[in-house]
Amino acid sequence: MTAEKPRRWLVDLSLVGVCLIWGATFILVKRALADISTLLFLTLRFTAATAVLALIFRQQFRSPNLRMSLRAGLLAGLCLFSGYVLQTFGLKYTSASKTGFLTGLYIPLVPLFSAVVYKKIPQISELCGVGAAFAGMALMTIQTDLLDINKGDLLVAGCAVAYAFHILLLSRFAGSANLGVLIVTQIATGMGVGAGTFWWAEPVRVEWTANVWLALVVTSLLATALAFSVQTWAQRWSSPTRTALIFSMEPLFAWATSYLVAGEVLSRRGTLGAVLILSGILLVELKPVRFQRSQKPETRN
Repeated sequence: MTAEKPRRWLVDLSLVGVCLIWGATFILVKRALADISTLLFLTLRFTAATAVLALIFRQQFRSPNLRMSLRAGLLAGLCLFSGYVLQTFGLKYTSASKTGFLTGLYIPLVPLFSAVVYKKIPQISELCGVGAAFAGMALMTIQTDLLDINKGDLLVAGCAVAYAFHILLLSRFAGSANLGVLIVTQIATGMGVGAGTFWWAEPVRVEWTANVWLALVVTSLLATALAFSVQTWAQRWSSPTRTALIFSMEPLFAWATSYLVAGEVLSRRGTLGAVLILSGILLVELKPVRFQRSQKPETRN
């Protein structure tokens, strides 16, 4: 028995909601990191999310392709957690709004990396989008000269690379792996890596302030457990291009949240860079221009 197809506006609205949650977490995490060490925060976040997701998808662990799904989830989880670590460390040294925009670089990076892995030449729109996005990143990160780049900006740029590889891995395995097992294993991998590193990779510190509790609740239950579940459901009915296009709204929500909560305002140079990044994302996803292939007569043997 197949599930009844929901209305398109409901699917799109659910993805927008996921985007809103993700964008809103940047400022919450930045404030929480003043009172808790980065890896400890991520370990607690992933532990709570793993418990919730394991409860939701517990029946999926009886699937016949369990072993393959676990391996796929392990690989994807390593990329995902690497992205979270780089992003969260970067938040300590750069603004929440810049973090949101720079994280969005994973969208134009996906077709670029895909071209290398799958030997597929990018379309003109993809090349223009990548160029515009990197030009925007340069405007936002380069302060006075080419060598004057904020450490946090570089960390968040690395986060975008990790997320791009995470998406490539999911596109490789999502069709054959059990989605419930894949989702849980990803988050559980992050929990395991965090638990094995937080106590020695950096000084452990925590003050149980309201900011820490609020960030943990929002990021573990909403931005991880709920967001991944909703995204999985929505992508049954939405194409990858449409989903990625909606997700390109995340930087807008990140900036809007940081502006409303913390009063962060981008400079003119930063605003231009943000516009270029967003334009690059839209160029990649909308693909208004394509290569024209020459028409050759077919030959048959």
